[in-house]
Amino acid sequence: MKKIILILILALLLSIIFISCNKNSNISIEKIRVKLEAGETFEQKDPGSNREFEPYLNDKWIGQAISYGPYRLGQAPGEKGPTETEILEDLDIIKEYWNLIRVYNSDDDTEKILKVIRDNELPIKVLLGVWLAKETDDKRMRLSNIKNTIKCIELVNEFPKIICGVNVGNETQVYWSWHKMKTENLIRYIGAVRNNVLVPVTTADDYNFWNKHESQVVADEIDFIVVHIHPLWNGKTLSNTFSWLDRNYENIKKIHPDKQIVIGEIGWATKYNPDKTGDGEQGSLIKGDVSVEAQEKFLIELDEWIKENKVTTFIFEVFDEPWKGGGENSGPTDIEKNWGVFYENRTPKESFQKYLTYKQHL
Repeated sequence: MKKIILILILALLLSIIFISCNKNSNISIEKIRVKLEAGETFEQKDPGSNREFEPYLNDKWIGQAISYGPYRLGQAPGEKGPTETEILEDLDIIKEYWNLIRVYNSDDDTEKILKVIRDNELPIKVLLGVWLAKETDDKRMRLSNIKNTIKCIELVNEFPKIICGVNVGNETQVYWSWHKMKTENLIRYIGAVRNNVLVPVTTADDYNFWNKHESQVVADEIDFIVVHIHPLWNGKTLSNTFSWLDRNYENIKKIHPDKQIVIGEIGWATKYNPDKTGDGEQGSLIKGDVSVEAQEKFLIELDEWIKENKVTTFIFEVFDEPWKGGGENSGPTDIEKNWGVFYENRTPKESFQKYLTYKQHL
């Protein structure tokens, strides 16, 4: 009888502690929300110090990584997301080839991804994202940015064993960005996240931002740099892609010598629309061969480059995503729909199959 009473008392105490901790957590989140809504800045935590981004799983380096968008035909962010069954199907494919994925927002779909990884004990770590939009004079976008930022903090604290870093904002500073935001706004969201999580925090942007000294004001606020280096969009062919990559990577290292540099996007599409011409359009910018055969050669050379340089690199991307590039309002050859190494139906492209054959014979 005494044992039963002791067990009941212990259970009651644990419940009180849990409720108290949860209440304090909710209070803390509400304070962050109020501060963001007021447009207040966050005093930098541990100024001048960098938290190391460590892409390891059971002491194994997992820096050969991949970007993951879970949206299939008929699905899109904010409209219709994947089911947990579909996500598990995706992650079962991914785990065979990669142990580190990058996702681009903190929302309900990302929460599903993290839950599936945890509940199925999958050997996958996550670089979590926070999608930020241009919010100047747009209250709706500002509220969306705040919502995504708060959700990010909650997810990091709920899934600390899975999330190994946070990326706040994606291509928000480079001059050509369609959702370019004020630097002070980006820094405010970075500060909100970094002050309330323990993992390293960054922001991702194009090399044409990080290669300029004006990027230092952002670099000072983050732990490591995530750079996008897309050879196709920059008019490169396979013959000059990797010399171009070397030059740009080394240049950014010189400009930011105290920061770890991670390649957050690099890839080779298998289709594009040459008829879409004009300023910034694929038909005008792209000079390299866009095909399954070209992607195969790119994947093999990139594999060799990563091994030689041991640079954490996220291939863009796992699966083709039909919702991109205008969705149903554009044809199937739009380049934004065709970056995957797997087709949308989750079968591997011939390029990826041949790449795997190459790896098996090493």
